[in-house]
Amino acid sequence: MQVTNFERITVNPNQMGGVPCVRGLRIPVATVLRMLAGGMPEREILSEYPDLQIDDIRECLRFAAVSAMERDLPLSRIA
Repeated sequence: MQVTNFERITVNPNQMGGVPCVRGLRIPVATVLRMLAGGMPEREILSEYPDLQIDDIRECLRFAAVSAMERDLPLSRIA
């Protein structure tokens, strides 16, 4: 996936092992997504990470959606 389509997501091989992060901060996209998936409200995430902005959270969600569309994911079949 090309990260160039995302203004707020950066990948730097010399930072955080090259995982996608928010705006060059040491906040991995996966961390934001885990908090959202765990039910943490956006306002609480912003409180935990004051450098984040609401648009960062929304870009993380968009990044996840595009990532999921680009891969074949193994899914269990229901009998």
